[in-house]
Order: sequence, then C-alpha cells, then structure tokens
Amino acid sequence: MASKPGRVPKRDDGLRRQAREAASQVLYAVDAQGDRSLEAALAAARDYWAHLEGPAPGRDYGDALVRGVTERADELDAMIRAANPNWRIERMARVDRNVLRVAAWEMVFGGVPPEVAIDEAIEIAKRFGAEESAAFVNGTLDKLATQQGKLTPRG
Repeated sequence: MASKPGRVPKRDDGLRRQAREAASQVLYAVDAQGDRSLEAALAAARDYWAHLEGPAPGRDYGDALVRGVTERADELDAMIRAANPNWRIERMARVDRNVLRVAAWEMVFGGVPPEVAIDEAIEIAKRFGAEESAAFVNGTLDKLATQQGKLTPRG
C-alpha cells in the first residue's frame, strides 16, 4: 500500500531512512545544478530511482519529501536562517543545507516528531557530510524545532 504524499508511512522497516537519504541526494543534485524548480526536482527524483538496481522501496515517501521541500523551499530556508543566523544558507555545505531542509520539512509540515527528524538528519549528515556536519545539523535543527514550538527549550 502506497503512502499518501506528505504523510509518514505507518510502518518503518528502513523505508523512511532510505527515503530521507534519497531525498537528500536528489535535492543535493538539484541544488548543484542551480535549477530548484519543481520540474527539475521531480525529474532528478525519477532519474535517481531509475538508476537503482531492483525495487525502490521508500520511493513514495522520498518523492513526497522532494516535492514538499521544493514547494516550500523559501519558507524552509527562512526557518533555517532564523535558527542559524551566523551562517548564510548559500555558504552552508550543500549536503548540510539539504539534510536540514528535509528534516525541517518533516518536523514542520510532515508530522514527524522533532526527535525523530533530528536523529535521522544527524545520521544522514554523518554518512554523507563532513566531520562536523552532524553537530552543525543537530544544533541548527534543535534551535529550529524550539523556535517552531516543536521542542521545549532546554535550560
């Protein structure tokens, strides 16, 4: 059974992690090409899935993430800027900013608990980012979630 676009699947047997990783990679490619239009993002997603060997589990949710992040890119970037005002989004590492966009969309628009979205983003940043990416992503998303009323401030 396919999940509705923009909704978290009921079961998680690794499909959401694969979907998050795929969406981050697709958005990275779109970002690198410079055309962040919905058409370019969906074409990049189709290309990504077409090059996988065998079935593409997690595709429905991955496509929903790509669509959601692309459609709300300006809002997401504004949230990320507000959570990390010392960094211009254009100067962030491409991996980091796209992992941040996926996690922010999941927390704010996708109904994913912030702890889950943050933990998943940290793991993806560890896998694909630089040595300091996980800490950068963690700090930015923790502040973003707090600013959005998704987490209670620590202190």
